[in-house]
Amino acid sequence: MSRIPFDQLPADVRQAVADKTGAVHQATTVSGGMNSGIASVLRTENGSIFVKGIPADHPQAAAQRREAAVAPHLPPSCPHLYWHLAVDGWSILGYEVIDGRHADYSPGSADLSLVAAALAELQGIAAPADVDIKDAADRWADYAPPGTLHHFEGKTLLHTDFAPDNVLITQGRARLVDWAWPTRGAAWIDPGALVLRLMDAGHSAEQAIAFADRFPSWCNAAPEVLAAFGAATATLWREIAEQDSDEWKQGMAEHAVELERALGADL
Repeated sequence: MSRIPFDQLPADVRQAVADKTGAVHQATTVSGGMNSGIASVLRTENGSIFVKGIPADHPQAAAQRREAAVAPHLPPSCPHLYWHLAVDGWSILGYEVIDGRHADYSPGSADLSLVAAALAELQGIAAPADVDIKDAADRWADYAPPGTLHHFEGKTLLHTDFAPDNVLITQGRARLVDWAWPTRGAAWIDPGALVLRLMDAGHSAEQAIAFADRFPSWCNAAPEVLAAFGAATATLWREIAEQDSDEWKQGMAEHAVELERALGADL
């Protein structure tokens, strides 16, 4: 999605934001993320705030509405949402500014313990019943082996995308950002999603699985459950790689096959 500077928003939108923040003295466009038409850090008379937004008629607008709806239910490791505006054809979110760097997942990184702490905090959060978010069984319906979808069912609030861009390290903490795709499902799914990203950062399948074993939801899952996840993940990434030849997607597909083999080895 193409991104515009804050000062190119319609005047009514900029005024609505200023009514929330106070006068805007400076707006700096940020480059991370792909699903926002605007993403800027605003320096205002009342402090700094991160503003992201999307045209209300854009196909991704529903994802941003979900993000806003789930925000009050997130743990402290996630950025605080101050407000959500719908003005002049735009949907705008105002977040606390997280001044950090992307997590380093490489073997031996000090960030790994911080990421584990943030994920452990999230593991205890139940998905809100009053927010319309997708069930994990529906998300993996086209990829899980026949007869295994019930393994994906659960009531935990899941992030599911632990790309390093979605984890910011600041002040000795890991913060989980980008909640456009919250999911309701089995708690072990998030550690599993992290496993693949660790492999992409240089961990072997065995090392990444050992890291996930620190989470009770993963460690206590039956071997056939994790094998179903491995198979579903391999099928999903195979489809992604077939549709797009980007090198990193091809690499993720290869890691997913390795993970499938590792998780199915004991069956």
